[in-house]
Formats: sequence, structure tokens, C-alpha cells
Amino acid sequence: MAATQVIRSEWTKIRSVASTVWTLSLTAVVTIALGMLLSALSKHEFGNMHPQDRASFDPTYVSFAGMGLGQLAMIVFAVLVVSNEYSTGMIRTSLAAVPQRGAFLASKVAVAAGLALVVGMVTSFASFFLGQAMLGSLGTSLGEPGVLRAVVGGGLYMTLIAMFSMGVTVMLRSPMLSLGILMPFFFLISNILGNVSATKKVGRFLPDQAGSRIMQVVPRVADDTPYGPWGGLGIMLLWVIAALAGGFVLLRNRDA
Repeated sequence: MAATQVIRSEWTKIRSVASTVWTLSLTAVVTIALGMLLSALSKHEFGNMHPQDRASFDPTYVSFAGMGLGQLAMIVFAVLVVSNEYSTGMIRTSLAAVPQRGAFLASKVAVAAGLALVVGMVTSFASFFLGQAMLGSLGTSLGEPGVLRAVVGGGLYMTLIAMFSMGVTVMLRSPMLSLGILMPFFFLISNILGNVSATKKVGRFLPDQAGSRIMQVVPRVADDTPYGPWGGLGIMLLWVIAALAGGFVLLRNRDA
């Protein structure tokens, strides 16, 4: 089967499953709405903040406050894109039609990542503009140093989250097991490891902790992170490559 046919087939699969469409929509709605809410609350509480917190106040990053919750919906989307075929048994038909398993996986990831990139970029720019509207005089603009990089980085971050989740799901195959590992990891474990002093130096090299650095413009006070915004995104990209490589090796070497 030609590459264009494989890609068209993967696009049809994703488009025809209502749950994948809904999770992408939920990603945008949750991220934007929560970002607006927390931006409005930040403006209201700014006068009561500790002087140190005011000095490191980052209006761009505040507008992305919904990313943490919105990325969970993006994870669900990525898991469903891969696991739906295993759940229904269609994976056998798909691999029979596309016996080159590398081409099969690459097409699936390319289509899903393309959708995630579009939704991620729209969500990131909308979160920024609406968040700045809520912040009012405390807000910033795209023309300020580092701001455009952070906004574009927000879309790239969401895309990489989806790709990493797809790689993990290809390895695990089960939607329940994949969600049971990815959800607690990103929502709880990573945050704990990144904020506890004993594990902080390890936690900041986890994919979401490193990748989210791209969305920060104003440095935190006494921040000793050994990499910058693009370095953090690079670390996240390495995690994605490792997850997809692991998925490909297992997909190639085991039965459907």
C-alpha cells in the first residue's frame, strides 16, 4: 500500500471515531477556560503576592495554567488513537494491509501528531490572548522578548505529549494500562518528584517538567535549572524518541 494511502487510511480511522474528536475538543476547551480563570485570579491576587513572587511573575506562563489539565485530554486522545485498534481486533487487519510495521506506525503517529499540532497551536495562541485579556495591565504581548517562542512552544509541547503517549501505548497495547500509567505519572508523580527537594534534580529531567520550560519567559527567583527553554524541549524530544523507538521494536517483534 502506498504511503499516501496509508496516511489517508489513518486519517479516516481517527476521523470516524467520535471519542478521538471529543478528546481533542476537550483539550482546547479545558486548557483555554482554566487559563482564563487562573489569569483572572492572578490579577485579583497580584497585590497580595509576596514581593519575590511579584518579581518573578510571568504573565505568559500564567495564561498557560490550564495546560497541565488540558494535556490529560491530549493523553487520552493519543491513547485512543493507538488502542482502539487493539481493543476491536482491527490491528490484525491493519497490519495485514500494511505489513511494513514501521510504515504503519509512522503513518499513525504522523496523522495524530499533525492533528495534535494544529489543536495545540490553536489552543496555545487562544490561551495566551484570552489570558492576557484577563490579566489586563499585568499582561504582555507577542512582541516582547521570548513571548512568541513560549506561545509556539506551548503548541509543540502538547504535540510531544501526544507522541510520547502514543509510543507508550504501542508498547503496552492496553488502553486501561496505558491510561493507568500515563495519567498518574503526568498528573501526580512528575509534580511530586519535581517539587520535593530530595528528588527535584531528577524530576526536572522528566518529559513534562523539561518540556514545559519552553513556555516560561520570566526566570524564577533562584532557579538553578541547568538547561534553557529549547534545551528543555530537546530533553522532552529525547523522551518521545525513546518511547516511539520502544513501541516500534515491540510492534515489529511480537504478534498483533
